[in-house]
Amino acid sequence: MKLRKELWFGFSLMAAIVIPLIVLMPWGNLTNGHLGLMMLALICVGIMLGFPTAFTLMGMGVFFAWLAYRSVDPATAVQRVLDLFVQRTYGVMSNDVLIAIPLFLFMGYLVERAQLIDRLFRSLHLAAARVPGSLAVATIVTCAIFATATGIIGAVVTLMGLLAFPAMLKAGYNVKVAAGAVTAGGCLGIMIPPSVLLIVYGAVAGVSVVQLYAGAFLPGLMLASLYVGYIIVLAKWKPQLMPPLAESERRVELPPWSQTLAQHGSNALTGLARALGAGRGVAKRTALAQLFVTLVPALFIVAVLGISYRVATAPEVEASTAGLVQTGGLVAAPEQEREASTGLIGAPEAEETEAGVEEPPAEGAEEALAAEAETAEGAQEPSDAAPALEEKPAETAAAALKHERLPVPLWLWIVFGIGIVAAAVIYRLWNWQLLEIFKLLLTSFFPLALLIVAVLGSIVFGLATPSEAAAVGGFGG
Repeated sequence: MKLRKELWFGFSLMAAIVIPLIVLMPWGNLTNGHLGLMMLALICVGIMLGFPTAFTLMGMGVFFAWLAYRSVDPATAVQRVLDLFVQRTYGVMSNDVLIAIPLFLFMGYLVERAQLIDRLFRSLHLAAARVPGSLAVATIVTCAIFATATGIIGAVVTLMGLLAFPAMLKAGYNVKVAAGAVTAGGCLGIMIPPSVLLIVYGAVAGVSVVQLYAGAFLPGLMLASLYVGYIIVLAKWKPQLMPPLAESERRVELPPWSQTLAQHGSNALTGLARALGAGRGVAKRTALAQLFVTLVPALFIVAVLGISYRVATAPEVEASTAGLVQTGGLVAAPEQEREASTGLIGAPEAEETEAGVEEPPAEGAEEALAAEAETAEGAQEPSDAAPALEEKPAETAAAALKHERLPVPLWLWIVFGIGIVAAAVIYRLWNWQLLEIFKLLLTSFFPLALLIVAVLGSIVFGLATPSEAAAVGGFGG
């Protein structure tokens, strides 16, 4: 009986693990460290023999834990292992962070069953048909998007291996390049949130999963961009590894109304605008709907430019420190309170007579004192009203300053120019084929993008925990 190459490879790996273990292990003086190395070696051998991974890990862990406790106290080894087994099981079940793992898996399963990834891959490779290595580029981008929906490596690699690998081999791609694109793109799920490994690491190490997500998102996108750049350079340098697609595989079938309008011009924007007025055998309702789809890129560019303008010209808010007291400092009391507390107001009064009897005031003195008091009160009223009049112009100036926007910076004008040029280039090349490809992207990418933004946005901005966001994603899927 002749063994296949993969069997020879597997048995060779197992022999390379078991033989050094048997030869180098000090069987007469085994410590806990030796038991740990033996457990890792037998776990690898068991998985290679085809045993289920979960039961292999659980069985090996329980058995070698019993061996470790048996070397200390054989009488209580079984009881300690069972207690530890129950405690760890309950600890994992009661950890609210780990609940997010099956929920994210469920969300990825729903996305896969809805065939959104299949349509996304097809629309991406049609959109990038003129890019060197378009199938491999579409594979990397699809893997990155699918990784944000499931968070597990195995699901991404398995699905893209069934979907993109045969397509690349059929197009004449090199086997190594096709396998590398699938495996490298699938491994992006380690870094791009919601990564299951980040959830497990956060739960075990006691680190915030939200902070791990925020720190891993940008490096994951950078790694995907480097993969795409490497594929394009390799396809340009060695085109025999990734031959360009045939002309028939770059086109999509046009609907009847599109074929009718294509006879009057190749530009879809001008053709739909003319169809609204002249008709040309197409219903105005259809032309209006397709014109709205055509204007979606322009609306997106306008929205981005509008948000950039509001952010760049937003007035600076300065926190007022009036009325604040430095820690440990004291506020000086008003002058009247100080005078009242000392008991001295103005000049000291005349000392009382020894008998305690004062001379009664004259008849005209009381009237003079009352007139002086009224005059003093009338003189103080304008001084009290003057600050009130001065505060109104100050408040008006502060309100005007608060709503006054900053001048438009130079970089924003550059962004405006780039946006206008991008819109002009897009609609200059906007033919009927691009319109149909864009509609495919909308039907496949737009629902997935809404789901991803809702889930990851709620986690990063602190609106929900990973478990709550995963539950929302599973419900939305």
